[in-house]
Amino acid sequence: MAMARASKNSWSPTGKPVALSTTPLGRNPEREPSAKAGARVEGSNSGFTLIEVVLALTIFALMGAILYGALALGQKAVERTQVSFEKNQQLRAFADLMGGYVRSSHPYRATPQNSAIYYQGEEEQLSFVSASSLALGGRGMALVRISWQEGESGAGTLTLSEELPVRIGEEGGTGGQRNSVVLREGIKQLRFAYLDPQSDGELWEDRWVAEERKVLPRAVRLSYRTEAGKEVRWTFPVMVSLLSQ
Repeated sequence: MAMARASKNSWSPTGKPVALSTTPLGRNPEREPSAKAGARVEGSNSGFTLIEVVLALTIFALMGAILYGALALGQKAVERTQVSFEKNQQLRAFADLMGGYVRSSHPYRATPQNSAIYYQGEEEQLSFVSASSLALGGRGMALVRISWQEGESGAGTLTLSEELPVRIGEEGGTGGQRNSVVLREGIKQLRFAYLDPQSDGELWEDRWVAEERKVLPRAVRLSYRTEAGKEVRWTFPVMVSLLSQ
């Protein structure tokens, strides 16, 4: 027993026993945390706090709102572009159709003995013979009437009608086959004007009767206002009149 206890103690120079340390070499018990302390530290670093979760959700919500707004603006821009493109296409088709008839105006005479040219132009309607017929594929003579009918609200419809064969009577002319098409709807304050080819300057007349003037106008000007109040003006030259200058 005394030998077993002596093996765990050493003797100091003064003769008193000193307890030997049983701690392995290279380890400091004061600096090593206990297992429970280590468990507490690891548990405190795992997961997110409530503030962090709320902040992350707020950021995601803001980003979603920004992306949705950008997509909505892009979609509206595409729709506006499509609507504008369709309106431009309609205007171009209208100008091509009406311009083709007006440019092909022909100095038509009912009989070879009659020197009177059929061409009646007023402020709101125009009647003449064109060398271009839509029903005949762009060829042949046709009696063309372009008129504007004003509605109760001030807006009206611009209509083009074509009659063939051409039969000019005393009352303005009748035809066997008639085709009509609506050129524009909802337009206001429509006016036709006719450029005098015999004037030295640019003189536009509100009325043109070729039977009295003996010639066709140099050009026809069409002006009107849209439903939004925008003024639109088209000028169509009469090729026969230009070539005779």
